[in-house]
Amino acid sequence: MATSRKDSSKITVEIQRNGMNGQTRTKIKPGMTVLIVLKQDQRTGRLTRGIVKDILTKSPRHPHGIKVRLTNGQVGRVKEIMQDQEA
Repeated sequence: MATSRKDSSKITVEIQRNGMNGQTRTKIKPGMTVLIVLKQDQRTGRLTRGIVKDILTKSPRHPHGIKVRLTNGQVGRVKEIMQDQEA
Protein backbone atom coordinates (compact mmCIF):
# COMPACT_ATOMS: atom_id res chain seq x y z
CA MET A 1 0.00 0.00 0.00
CA ALA A 2 1.59 3.26 -1.09
CA THR A 3 0.48 6.72 -0.06
CA SER A 4 1.42 10.07 -1.47
CA ARG A 5 3.08 12.67 0.71
CA LYS A 6 -0.21 14.60 0.90
CA ASP A 7 -2.15 11.45 1.86
CA SER A 8 0.56 10.49 4.35
CA SER A 9 0.19 13.77 6.23
CA LYS A 10 -3.56 13.19 6.50
CA ILE A 11 -2.92 9.72 7.90
CA THR A 12 -0.37 11.10 10.39
CA VAL A 13 -2.85 13.68 11.72
CA GLU A 14 -5.58 11.05 12.03
CA ILE A 15 -3.26 8.57 13.77
CA GLN A 16 -2.17 11.19 16.29
CA ARG A 17 -5.81 12.08 16.99
CA ASN A 18 -6.81 8.45 17.54
CA GLY A 19 -3.76 7.53 19.62
CA MET A 20 -3.06 4.49 17.43
CA ASN A 21 0.36 5.64 16.24
CA GLY A 22 2.46 2.59 17.09
CA GLN A 23 4.83 4.37 19.49
CA THR A 24 3.70 2.50 22.60
CA ARG A 25 4.71 -1.15 22.97
CA THR A 26 1.74 -2.18 25.15
CA LYS A 27 -0.75 -1.24 22.38
CA ILE A 28 0.84 -3.70 19.93
CA LYS A 29 0.22 -7.44 20.20
CA PRO A 30 1.06 -10.40 17.95
CA GLY A 31 -1.80 -11.05 15.53
CA MET A 32 -2.72 -7.38 15.07
CA THR A 33 -2.89 -5.87 11.60
CA VAL A 34 -0.59 -2.85 11.32
CA LEU A 35 0.98 -0.49 8.82
CA ILE A 36 4.77 -0.34 9.03
CA VAL A 37 7.56 1.56 7.31
CA LEU A 38 10.32 -0.75 6.10
CA LYS A 39 13.92 0.50 6.42
CA GLN A 40 14.25 0.92 2.64
CA ASP A 41 11.01 2.94 2.55
CA GLN A 42 11.89 5.45 5.28
CA ARG A 43 12.70 8.22 2.77
CA THR A 44 9.40 7.87 0.92
CA GLY A 45 7.24 6.93 3.90
CA ARG A 46 5.69 4.06 1.92
CA LEU A 47 3.54 1.94 4.25
CA THR A 48 3.33 -1.85 4.24
CA ARG A 49 0.36 -3.70 5.73
CA GLY A 50 0.89 -6.93 7.64
CA ILE A 51 0.18 -9.01 10.71
CA VAL A 52 2.52 -8.75 13.70
CA LYS A 53 4.45 -11.94 14.48
CA ASP A 54 7.10 -10.59 16.91
CA ILE A 55 7.69 -7.32 18.75
CA LEU A 56 11.39 -6.47 18.45
CA THR A 57 11.64 -3.17 20.39
CA LYS A 58 12.30 -3.84 24.08
CA SER A 59 11.64 -0.31 25.41
CA PRO A 60 8.06 0.71 26.33
CA ARG A 61 8.03 3.62 23.82
CA HIS A 62 9.91 4.66 20.69
CA PRO A 63 9.46 8.04 18.92
CA HIS A 64 9.68 6.50 15.42
CA GLY A 65 7.43 3.53 16.17
CA ILE A 66 7.84 0.12 17.75
CA LYS A 67 9.89 -2.26 15.58
CA VAL A 68 8.06 -5.48 14.67
CA ARG A 69 8.49 -8.55 12.47
CA LEU A 70 5.47 -9.40 10.34
CA THR A 71 4.26 -12.94 9.64
CA ASN A 72 5.84 -12.68 6.16
CA GLY A 73 9.26 -11.91 7.72
CA GLN A 74 9.39 -8.19 6.89
CA VAL A 75 10.71 -5.92 9.66
CA GLY A 76 9.77 -2.27 10.18
CA ARG A 77 8.42 0.35 12.57
CA VAL A 78 4.69 0.54 13.29
CA LYS A 79 3.08 3.74 12.01
CA GLU A 80 -0.56 2.75 12.47
CA ILE A 81 -2.51 0.02 14.23
CA MET A 82 -5.25 -1.05 11.85
CA GLN A 83 -7.06 -3.50 14.07
CA ASP A 84 -7.36 -3.84 17.83
CA GLN A 85 -8.15 -7.47 18.55
CA GLU A 86 -8.46 -6.95 22.31
CA ALA A 87 -11.64 -4.84 21.97
